[in-house]
Amino acid sequence: MDISFRDSTAFSDLFWRTTINGTIVGTAGVCLMRNAWKEDQHPLFFNFISNFLSANSFRLNVVPIAPDFIFNCGGLSVAFIFVTNWACNNMAPIFNRVKKLKMQFARFYVVITLPAKEQIDSFIHSYFKFGMVIGKPTFVPVQDLEMGFEKIVKIAYSSGVYKQEKIGEKLKAERKQLVQGMNFYLKVVTSIPGIDNHDANALSQAIGSVQAIAKASKEQILENTDLSTDKAEIVSRFLRDPKFYLCPKIN
Repeated sequence: MDISFRDSTAFSDLFWRTTINGTIVGTAGVCLMRNAWKEDQHPLFFNFISNFLSANSFRLNVVPIAPDFIFNCGGLSVAFIFVTNWACNNMAPIFNRVKKLKMQFARFYVVITLPAKEQIDSFIHSYFKFGMVIGKPTFVPVQDLEMGFEKIVKIAYSSGVYKQEKIGEKLKAERKQLVQGMNFYLKVVTSIPGIDNHDANALSQAIGSVQAIAKASKEQILENTDLSTDKAEIVSRFLRDPKFYLCPKIN
């Protein structure tokens, strides 16, 4: 039987990689392949997978795992079953395995090669026969082996990129909240007569929040900051004595 596969390096432009002077830096992720799955595949297909992963900066490890593949990209793990030979007369083992693994992995996909109409019809019939729920997990039908593995890598990689983007957005929001909080803090503390930004920063580093400053004594402020005695006296009274902070101020 004549078996041939596309050039695995042809897809390397599908993924983003960090380069310095044309040299690839780091890895896109790690791919764990089930050893039993590897033994069932044609050596040429395994070579295709190995070269494809290498060309796209993935590290491959063949290990005894439950799914056929587990990808770790950007700290996110995605599991896959990859059915490379759909047997129309023996589907139960596949769906039983799917039902078991979907309970173990939060991110789980099933990729199935269905090159012929007979196989497509068989899959659709079996999908509902075995009580599958759409999206739980997601099934990805493909026409050939190379397309199937390409889909697997794209799903895993895009999931990792999405997670990194969400982390970046969260950090950006936290930084913005921190800046807004500091601006509010400075506005409150510098509203105390005679207290400038330097004094406010000194109080922030040594005493803490506005609530902590309000509870601090004159002696604590003098001991832990470079504020003068007069300023320490004003700060200690201003946030605790309504008669003091509500009285008219003449600048």
